[in-house]
Amino acid sequence: MSLSDTAVRTAKPREKSYKLYDQKGLYVQVNPNGSKLWRFRYKFAGKESRVALGSYPEITLAAARERQAEARKAMKERGVDPGEHRRQIKRATRIGAANTFEAIAREWIAKHSTYWAETHASKVVLRLENDIFPWLGARPIAQIDAPELLDTIRRIEARGALDSAHRCLGCCGQIFRYAVATARAARNPAADLRGALPPAKGGHFASITDPDGVGELLRAIDGYQGNFRTRCALRLALLTFVRPNELRKAQWAHFHLGTAEWRIPGAQMKMDEDHIVPLSRQAVAIVRELEPLSGDGPYLFHCERSKTRPMSENTVNAALRRLGYGADDMVGHGFRAMARTILDEVLEYRVDWIEHQLAHRVKDPNGRAYNRTAYLSGRKEMMQGWADYLDKLRASDPSKKVVSIVRAAA
Repeated sequence: MSLSDTAVRTAKPREKSYKLYDQKGLYVQVNPNGSKLWRFRYKFAGKESRVALGSYPEITLAAARERQAEARKAMKERGVDPGEHRRQIKRATRIGAANTFEAIAREWIAKHSTYWAETHASKVVLRLENDIFPWLGARPIAQIDAPELLDTIRRIEARGALDSAHRCLGCCGQIFRYAVATARAARNPAADLRGALPPAKGGHFASITDPDGVGELLRAIDGYQGNFRTRCALRLALLTFVRPNELRKAQWAHFHLGTAEWRIPGAQMKMDEDHIVPLSRQAVAIVRELEPLSGDGPYLFHCERSKTRPMSENTVNAALRRLGYGADDMVGHGFRAMARTILDEVLEYRVDWIEHQLAHRVKDPNGRAYNRTAYLSGRKEMMQGWADYLDKLRASDPSKKVVSIVRAAA
């Protein structure tokens, strides 16, 4: 005889568990603690098995019969073991819960934030918690497509925070790339949104210009665990603030460590003029560190596959991304803006010294361009002062404001 809902509802617990049978292997198990559990007994491949269908009253008699019917149909038509099918569903549900956008984002943060500055890590978390997680956090990351991601980013843009919208989109892109790399997603929808947002700002390279932020960046670079040559390139970019193309094509033949100078020929300069970069003690030390690794080739920073070719133009920016700095936070060209701002506003060096060192076209009051050796003595002093100042920022307590070094005007 079939069960009735009344019979299930009024069944009382006993000293031992007992069963009330319905039909075709469906029954409810009544336990001493009062719980009532639906079970389906079946034979598959000649072996008797049981599968749980839920508990009463959350699963009613009618719902239990539907689940039993689905299991019998799958077993009969597709040869599916109901017990194994149930386990697969549970596993998929468990994996889905672990693979939500928020779960993977926090995993990505935990994995990479050890290389980030503390303030940068807190900014990334705050952006995600305020602008992304409320809409995408609970969604399985593999199911998020480009339109859904764009809708979320548009909310940030709509309130006039275009810079934040760009930063959040860049951050989401890194999270999706991590999900693809760890086999939790098939593609990165952020890549399809290139150009979807208007430019946040034009004509300027992203840069860090406050001393506290520079100190954090220095400490992050010191902890960089990628290629050693790349780490040296980042450190030398900070100390020399040459253009990225000049850095990556730096050649051993142009370094004169006896006089602590890097003499770049005009053919490699944007302005087609020879340029002298005074090397601080710290810069010379970095160059000497590189000698055993790349001194037998033409380039300080050669590519991985050949010592006769310079490193890729994307290497420095890729290293900054690995350290957690997005394209709107810091780029390789931004080391120039960093030095230009701090040398002028904090250390108070002469602007013409700074402009000459940046290899900008500088003219005197009579309209004549200075030559490459203009103010070389003063620039050497400035470059050593800059290197010493960076050492102080690196060694400063990140929880305290850095006391700027103010140099009397020459």
